[in-house]
Formats: sequence, C-alpha cells, structure tokens
Amino acid sequence: MKNLFDLSGKRALITGGTHGLGMAMAKGLGNAGAELLINGHSPAKLEAALEEYRSLGLNANGFLFDVTKEDQVKTAIAEIEKDGPIDILINNAGIIKRIPMEDMEVADFREVIDVDLVGPFIVSKHVGKKMIQRKSGKIINICSMMSELGRNTVSAYAAAKGGLKMLTRNMATEWAKHNIQVNGIGPGYFATEQTKPIRIDGHPFNEFILNRTPSGRWGDPKDLMGVAVFLSSPASDFVNGQIIYVDGGILATIGKPSNE
Repeated sequence: MKNLFDLSGKRALITGGTHGLGMAMAKGLGNAGAELLINGHSPAKLEAALEEYRSLGLNANGFLFDVTKEDQVKTAIAEIEKDGPIDILINNAGIIKRIPMEDMEVADFREVIDVDLVGPFIVSKHVGKKMIQRKSGKIINICSMMSELGRNTVSAYAAAKGGLKMLTRNMATEWAKHNIQVNGIGPGYFATEQTKPIRIDGHPFNEFILNRTPSGRWGDPKDLMGVAVFLSSPASDFVNGQIIYVDGGILATIGKPSNE
C-alpha cells in the first residue's frame, strides 16, 4: 500500500513554490520522496525557500522564470530536463486583484488571466510535450472555489479559475491516451500569511468563514499535502479530469443561519 503513494525517484516542478500553499504541497511531495524543482520570480524569495526546504532534509533546486513568458518557460524546461524528466507538474503560481468589476482596469483583468490561466497553459504545453514522448506524467492545476462560485471584487480571478477548471478537463481529454493524468485541486480558505490580518477574532470575514465552513475552521496548509501526494502518485493512475475541493465542506452546503 505504501508503494502506491511513494514518489521516490520522481521529479516534481512546482510553480510559485516559494511560499504559502505551493510550499506546503511541495513539502508533501518532498516527504513522499520526490525531488523538488521550485519555480519563483524573486531571487531572494527563491533562495529563502530553498534554504527552508533543505533545512528539512528535502532535495530541492530552484529555477527563476516567469510562467507567462513562453520563451523563459521553454528555456527553463529544457534546462531542467537535462538532468532528468519532469514527472510531476503543479501549476500553482497565481495572483488575485480584489477590485470591484466596474472599477477594474482592463490591464488588471488581463494580468490576472495571464498569470492564473495562460501561465498554466504555457507551462503545461512545454512540460506536456516531454510527458507525451515518455507516455507518463502527472499534472495538477491549482483551481479554487472560485472555479465554481462568484464573490464580490474577484471577477478576473473567478474567470481565470473557472477557465482553469475547464482547461484541466480538456487537457485530460487530450492527453489521457498518453498515460498522463491531469487533475485539479480547489483549496478553500486557508490560514496563511496573506489571510492573517482577516483571521483575528471579531473580524467580520473571519466570522463569515468560520460560520460558512462546516468544519468550523480555516484550512491548515498541511491539509493540502495528502491530496497533492495522491494526485502525484500511482494511487491516482485512473483519476483524470477531476477537481478535488479541499474546503472543509463549503461547497457541499448552502450554509447555516447566523443564530444556529
């Protein structure tokens, strides 16, 4: 049974793996035996992240490139593959701009779409070509609850993540015949440095999330480790085109009255 989840000898590229949820998933894969190929766009952040990975005894190397620039992606993938195959790809790099739709500039909308949707297309295209040749590969796209639901001020993010859900399904449709499994993970609301200011007791959004989530808590980044390992491992060899939501049950319920 342990062999089903063993990633020893596998090489995993995680975009945006320098912090937050991307780092948590990368640590999960590293602890399962994978060699970590960490992408970032800030030299300082990438170096700090590599120090943390290595302090935990994980085999990690870093690569600076912008996921929206095809020439940079193509060059980086070729460089990485000189030392061995990319067996696993996690398209995690992403941004969000919280702006009311009527006030949002077209340039801001396009930037979010470019990073959150076009980026995964570009990276998957060049990694996927190599996987097709080898007839083997795992690709995980990091979607969102906004792949299913709308929310105020996140029109561009929701459009990108909804598109990423359908890109995931289409990638699976086209590449399953090459023994490539393409799936998505949709995180709910997680306790990260980014959400720290709104997770204090008494903050309206904190109360909203705690009441809206059947589990009654924010997600811990470690909650994503298991599903990331599962979708990267032989245990998921017949799982394709699926989005697994790790959200404490939010999408399963209409919610509860505030006085319950």
